[in-house]
Amino acid sequence: MPELIASTQEQYETLPIELASNPQKLQEVRQKLAKNRLTTSLFDIEQFTGHIEAAYTAMHERHRAGLPPGHIYVREDSRYD
Repeated sequence: MPELIASTQEQYETLPIELASNPQKLQEVRQKLAKNRLTTSLFDIEQFTGHIEAAYTAMHERHRAGLPPGHIYVREDSRYD
């Protein structure tokens, strides 16, 4: 939801005030959030769980192999099953 992204400290401070003082805009944000909640990857808990478990497994494997911490890339199709 790009309309909730603040690029500066000033925007970070003024955005909540703007939403609180503009009920119509706040309602639009709420409606968009409710609509997207069940259809976007942001709320896909199963996918998130699969990715975080794959990352933990990769970290553990690096540790067991005696490797230092490093970048870990999780495949897009990693799922918790």
